[in-house]
Amino acid sequence: MNEFLELEEKIVSVLKTVFDPEIPVNVYDLGLIYNIETTEEGIVNIEMTLTAPSCPAGDFLVEDIQQKVEGIEGVKKANVNIVFEPEWTKDRMSEEAMLELGFL
Repeated sequence: MNEFLELEEKIVSVLKTVFDPEIPVNVYDLGLIYNIETTEEGIVNIEMTLTAPSCPAGDFLVEDIQQKVEGIEGVKKANVNIVFEPEWTKDRMSEEAMLELGFL
């Protein structure tokens, strides 16, 4: 398997362990992760959003993601950039997340 795909798979697995304290679903299945880019130097750039611009857990989520992703072998640094465009909607959630939150 391609090294980059393998690393991205590990990153996704780690992201699925990061939860907003107010929502019982991980940030990946919530659809908060918009983009993941890795470089040959071991830098990971993650573009994500929040369910609302005023989300009080934003700083906690960024710190949790950085620590967990930087704990992956081969990752030297994780940069998390919060964006608000496109705006998050529940349509971005996985089927599992929608089921967990009662939307299905």
